[in-house]
Amino acid sequence: MSELGARASGQGRIFQTSGDQHIEEHHHHYGAGAGGPLFGREAALSAGAGPAAPDSVRMPLVGRAPGVLRNREELRETLGAAVAGPGGEVHVVHGMGGCGKTALAYWLFNEAVREHGRVGFWVNASELMSLRAGMLAVAGDRGAGAGELAAAAAGRRAAADLVWHHLDHSTDPWLLVLDNADDPTVLESGAWLRSSGRGTVLVTTRHATSPLWRGPGVHRHPLGVLPLEEAAQVLCDLAPDAGDLASARKVAERLGRLPLALTLAGSHLSHQLLESWSMDEYDRKLGEESTVIVDRGAAGHGGSQSRQLVGRTWQLSLDALAGQGLPEATALLRLLSFLAADPVPLSVLVPVARGEVTVDGLEPALRPEQLEPSLRGLIDHSLAELVTVDGVRCVRAHGVLLDSVAGGVPEDRRASVADAAAALLETALPDEGSDTPATRSRLALLTPHVTRLLTVAADERTALLGVRTLRQVYESGDYAAALALAPTVVEAVRGVLGADHRLVLEAEHLQGTALFRMGRFADSEQLHRRVLQRRETLLGADDVDTLHSCAALSQSLDLLDRDEEAETWAGRALDGYRRTLGEDSTEALFIWCGLIEILPQLGKEREFAQEGPALVAACERALGPDHPTTVLARHDYAGGLFGFGRHTEAEPMARQVLADRIRLQGPDHPLTLSATSLTARITHALGRTDEAIRMMKELSEHRARVLGHEHPFAAHDRAWVATWQAGARG
Repeated sequence: MSELGARASGQGRIFQTSGDQHIEEHHHHYGAGAGGPLFGREAALSAGAGPAAPDSVRMPLVGRAPGVLRNREELRETLGAAVAGPGGEVHVVHGMGGCGKTALAYWLFNEAVREHGRVGFWVNASELMSLRAGMLAVAGDRGAGAGELAAAAAGRRAAADLVWHHLDHSTDPWLLVLDNADDPTVLESGAWLRSSGRGTVLVTTRHATSPLWRGPGVHRHPLGVLPLEEAAQVLCDLAPDAGDLASARKVAERLGRLPLALTLAGSHLSHQLLESWSMDEYDRKLGEESTVIVDRGAAGHGGSQSRQLVGRTWQLSLDALAGQGLPEATALLRLLSFLAADPVPLSVLVPVARGEVTVDGLEPALRPEQLEPSLRGLIDHSLAELVTVDGVRCVRAHGVLLDSVAGGVPEDRRASVADAAAALLETALPDEGSDTPATRSRLALLTPHVTRLLTVAADERTALLGVRTLRQVYESGDYAAALALAPTVVEAVRGVLGADHRLVLEAEHLQGTALFRMGRFADSEQLHRRVLQRRETLLGADDVDTLHSCAALSQSLDLLDRDEEAETWAGRALDGYRRTLGEDSTEALFIWCGLIEILPQLGKEREFAQEGPALVAACERALGPDHPTTVLARHDYAGGLFGFGRHTEAEPMARQVLADRIRLQGPDHPLTLSATSLTARITHALGRTDEAIRMMKELSEHRARVLGHEHPFAAHDRAWVATWQAGARG
């Protein structure tokens, strides 16, 4: 391979022939997966359809604004000076769950926006999917185009590079809050945490010791519980009529001076209807049958010892709600505790209110007519809050509270709670096969809850739900998120069903296709080969899933330049699909396209001359002229004609493909750019050098905008232009 050659990632590869002085580019347009309902779908997001990104990154993801921020004066002074200065720093506030990190970030956000004229961005960094969606929304706010965002979401362009390019070139100074970064590996994957002279970054986390916090320009700030006087004052702020400062001190000390516990207690005292406890009475009640909770997020994540908290605080609030005729509030909070601390769309709960999903397995039963009053009760007592994400109203509870409640669900009730949660998520997930900005946004909101359910209550039903969600995340085009989600799903499903269950193999197959999409072709080939061997043994050689593995293995081998082996597996998949699904099945026609693309690489002109026209005719007859696979067939056939030097025959078909790509997928779609490249190279081969140079120049600029200036495709576009210009000069 010459110095102009380079391996491309994602959609194809590039290499240079020897002797001809023109570069041949072969793009591999595989569907969104090589198996099941994924097979035959287009490779990437449709043009203009960006990733599932919230439009609320300009607003803090906080439902009820914190009241007076007690204590923290020294840290507030430090952070305030940071947002007043020129920028370039990263500040990490770490401490145990519930100690007020988000409240402090909320204060700083408002300080930066209102007092210092900075643009504020708030991103939920609790897991990769929400982080990527939020950060890409930040890039969009700073001027990234739809094509750039789609390329980043689909893994064709480094997403973090795109985001930080636009942050670095922001015309406005900014503050970026990365909230709830309790798993630093989420930030580390993709190098999301960086600094910029145009702004200041604030990270909130329970994790105190990550190597990420030790880089240049990174400042760590521990945040602990409140001093006693300030903790007591918080109670007096929330419930001024419940007692004096001396009584508040006793309650605050019993609650460990943790802001979350103080907020729950103050909300309870201020919302009593049937009883009016004083703080002294509340203190006595806390002492009765008190429960000790270990803050799971604190051990090793913000302190050297596990913090022990009194856990009767939330139970007293639930007891009070039961006394007000709302015992169902307990059932609702238990249901929420099996979901994540991320926002839960209210639409998830609507089927309960309509009686379409029954949750009578809970104790007490959650009756449809009591859902809304119970939800209002939880919100009134600060056990939950309302937030809006991407225009969607959601309910959210604190992670420490959810862990505590979930841990307290009796063993004989856990299966009922898990079934109810799974039923709601099954109903709320978008229909499989639907792919719009709205459905991608909904999927991004629901995925963390599926992951949480798998970790707290893995069973056969939740395993099926996990694989479905993984498949839909992959189909949405967010391949990086699918790759991050896959190990959790594979491990959970394997633990429930055993290593050789069909569902486990499907999850591993999805993991392999995600590896392929992210350019990790060797890893993908190894995983697909292992899955293929197990599917052959367990399911048989002609099972459709086995054939999907053959097709996926062929794709990986093709991108590894092992063309003969790739042809063998593609041929086996094609023969099998024709036998089992029919010659005109989408699967058979799609893998036939892949086989047609391999033939020119092997120099098999006779076979190509027979198979190419037959493929195009079959696709047009069975699928119609505008079906993605039909367009792909014409694209691959035109590319093969060009590869064999049949330029006059290739040109009209290539121009038709280019027009179809623009009409059906838009000018920014990677396959449209590929068709433009093919047309330009055919134009040059026909001797119309000036026209070809103009087309390729425009393409190189276009690709640089969408994929980045350093992307191999953009670099090769520039190389073609330089070669052609040198040739024109003699």
